[in-house]
Amino acid sequence: MGVYLLRRVLVAIPTLWLISVLVFAVIQLQPGGFLENLLEDPRVSRETIENIRRQYLLDQPVWVQYLHWLGGIVRGDFGYSFLNSRPVSELIWERMGWTVFLAFLTILVTWVIAIPLGIYTALNRYGPSSTALNFVGYFGLATPDFLVALLLIYWVLSTGGTNVGGLFSPQYIDAPWSWAKFQDMLAHLWIPLIVIGLDGTATIMRQMRANLLDVLSQDYIRTARAKGLAERVVLWKHAVRNAINPLISLAGLQLPTLISSTIIASIVLSLPTIGPFLYDSLLNKDQYVVMALLMLSALLLMVGNLLADVLLAWVDPRIRYE
Repeated sequence: MGVYLLRRVLVAIPTLWLISVLVFAVIQLQPGGFLENLLEDPRVSRETIENIRRQYLLDQPVWVQYLHWLGGIVRGDFGYSFLNSRPVSELIWERMGWTVFLAFLTILVTWVIAIPLGIYTALNRYGPSSTALNFVGYFGLATPDFLVALLLIYWVLSTGGTNVGGLFSPQYIDAPWSWAKFQDMLAHLWIPLIVIGLDGTATIMRQMRANLLDVLSQDYIRTARAKGLAERVVLWKHAVRNAINPLISLAGLQLPTLISSTIIASIVLSLPTIGPFLYDSLLNKDQYVVMALLMLSALLLMVGNLLADVLLAWVDPRIRYE
C-alpha cells in the first residue's frame, strides 16, 4: 500500500502541473480583466493601474506570468485578490474551514441516510413505503437545490421561524464560541444539510437499491442460501458488502462537487463557503482567486479519489494495490 500511495502522489504532480497550464490558459483567453474594469473608475489613476501591472508582472509575456504564478503556488502564495485587496491564501483559508465542515458533514449524513434507505427499498421493492421513498428519490434528483432552498425558506418564514440564511444569527456571527452559539448553529444547519444533501441522498439511495437487487440475483447468493446460511449473514456479509463497493468510488467525486455544484444554493442561503466566493470572483474577473479555486477543486478531486481507493481496499479484501 505504501508503494501504491507513493506512486499516486508522484503521478499527481505532473497531473496538477497540466491542470495548472489549462487553468492559466483559459483565464488568459477571457476578454478584458479586473484592471481593465478599473480604467472606468475615475477614482483610480492610470499610473496606479500601471504600477499594479508591473508589481504583478502583468506587463510581461504570458509565459513569464505563468512561471511567476506557478512559483508562488509552490511557495504557498496563490497571488493577490484585486477585488478584495488581500492575498488570495488568506481569503481561501477564511472560507475553507466552513466549506470542509459542511462538505464532510453532508457526505456523512447523506451516506448514513441513503444506504439504509437503499437497502430497505431493495428488500421491499413492491411495498407502499418503498414506492413513497422512491418517489422522494425522484423528487430529489429532479428538483434543483436552489429551488429546495427557496421552498424551505418560505416554509420556515411562513410558520413564524427566523433561523434562515447563513449559519448563525446576527448576534452570534462574530461572538466567541459558547453553548448558545453552538445551539444557534444547529438551528440554522438543518436547512443547508437538506438542500446540499438531497440530491446526493437520492442518487446514492437509488444506486444502492439497484446494486443490491443485482447482487441478490447472483449465483453465489443462491449458493450461500442453499448452504443454510442465515438470511442476515447472506444479506449483510455477502450482498450488502458487495453492493456497496461501487458506491465507495463515487465518494471521491463528492468533495469537489459540493464546492462547484452548490454555488447558487450557497448564495441563496448566504453560506460562508467557497462557492459564492468563486462566483463573485468569476463575475469580477479576479483572476488569481479563480485560478487558485480551480486548482483547489482539482486537488480535492484527486485527494477524494485516493481516499476512495484506500477505503475500497480496506472494505473489500479482494482488492490489493501492489
